[in-house]
Amino acid sequence: MKKSTPPAANNHKQPADKAALAAQVLKQHRRKIDKIDTQLLKLLGDRFDVVRDVAKVKIKHDIPAFLGGRVNEVRNNAVKLGILYGIDPDFVRTLYTMLIYQSCAEEEVLKHQAQLEKAGAVKPADKKSAAKKPAAKKAARK
Repeated sequence: MKKSTPPAANNHKQPADKAALAAQVLKQHRRKIDKIDTQLLKLLGDRFDVVRDVAKVKIKHDIPAFLGGRVNEVRNNAVKLGILYGIDPDFVRTLYTMLIYQSCAEEEVLKHQAQLEKAGAVKPADKKSAAKKPAAKKAARK
């Protein structure tokens, strides 16, 4: 029985190591993905900046972090958009569940900090150092 060898995909010299081959043939695609990942993370940072602004308004008006109707609205809108862009609805639902959970958690942390400040348990210096963190993040995203 004669052994057959698979035909070469192209005439380029291919590395024997599959990881090296992948690095070679996927370089351009990986650069595109890396660029998109940077954009996604910047947008997520922008989103969480808005979440922190929303938290301040909710604290001022004593509105709970978790509002079930809004959570469902955000998640359902995301699923519809995901379908439009060819993204698995279950993945989008899971992703937005995580985003919403983290958003509510951040709101709760800010609410707790505000309660401590109101009770006098947090010194003004502590408040200033906490406020610098998001500003430093904003500068890095620009």
